This record gives sequence, C-alpha cells and structure tokens, in this order.
Amino acid sequence: MRQLWTVRSRVDNCLAVRENHLPGWTDRCDDRGVLAVRRAKPADAGDCVAIVRGLPEYFTEDVPDKVAADLLAHSTWLAVDGRTPVGFAIVERRFAHAAEILWFAITASRRGHGVGSWLLDRVLGELSEDGLRLIEVKTLDAGAGYEPYRATRAFWEKHGFLKIDTIDPLPDWSPGNPAAIYVASLPPALSG
Repeated sequence: MRQLWTVRSRVDNCLAVRENHLPGWTDRCDDRGVLAVRRAKPADAGDCVAIVRGLPEYFTEDVPDKVAADLLAHSTWLAVDGRTPVGFAIVERRFAHAAEILWFAITASRRGHGVGSWLLDRVLGELSEDGLRLIEVKTLDAGAGYEPYRATRAFWEKHGFLKIDTIDPLPDWSPGNPAAIYVASLPPALSG
C-alpha cells in the first residue's frame, strides 16, 4: 500500500508542478519524483555544501568553503526533487562568450539516473541563450589513477566536452593531482 501511495503521490506532484509552473523554474517528472531546476539563492549554500560533504571520494576537505563562497559570487543552478536539493552547478562567466563550470555535483543517490545530464542541459541552454559560446570544466585527469573520476570524465565526454590539456600542478591543486581541461562549444541561441 505504501508503494502505491508513493507512486500516486509522485504522479500528483508531477501534475501539480505542471499546473503551477513557477517562473524561473524548469521542471520534469521522472520515476523518482518531481525534478526542478532554478537559480540558487544565498540561502541554498548550506544545501550545496551538504551535497559536497556527501561525496567525500570526489571533494577534498577545503571544497565546502569554496563552494559556499563561489555560490555567492557566481551564477548557480540548483536541481531539486520536490523541496530536496539533489544537485547544483556553479558557473563563472569569464568573458562575454566564455565561462567555466567551477563546481558540479549530484547527490550520491541520484547519480546515474539522468539528473546530472538534465541539470547540465538546462544550464548550458540558459547560457547559450545568453550568448555563451564556449564552456570549460576541469576535473581530475586519468593520469592520477583515481577510479571514482572515471565516471566523471565519461560524463563530460558524453556531453560533448573535449579534453584539450592536462596541467600538473594546476594552481590551487595539490601536486600529483593532474587537472584534465575539457571544453565544449555551444550553438548560438536560436531567435524565436
């Protein structure tokens, strides 16, 4: 009976989201619930930090403070399931047509279920509409031999990012942690 209620609740939530679409939100429903993407607010910093702390195999101990500071200084998108944050992206606009994804994380329980792809699609779509043409992301290079990052590199490559360089040491990264530099071009926004 509980499982039936959960499925029914998710269907009802999906219908409610579609009927009450909020400006600034992009939403979709999947088999795990209602997902929405919105711009993050300063009050969301704690939720983003909690996501990072829940992924200790991906982030060093200094990252939570950096994420909190970067959320306040740069454009940030938050993926939520109902009212629960499940992922975020922080982007620094470097030039009129170029930016870097500084931080991108999805909660462990939602990794591998399309949430990251969906969030990235929304972020890149909005940036493209705003004139962005080139996006960069840095991640741990395969040369580090650290298995958890294999899926991370595959994620970026699956979404059209091309590795253009490896830098070791990258400023602010510990020696022995080579940075793989990936870039992707975005299509010009279609005028409607």
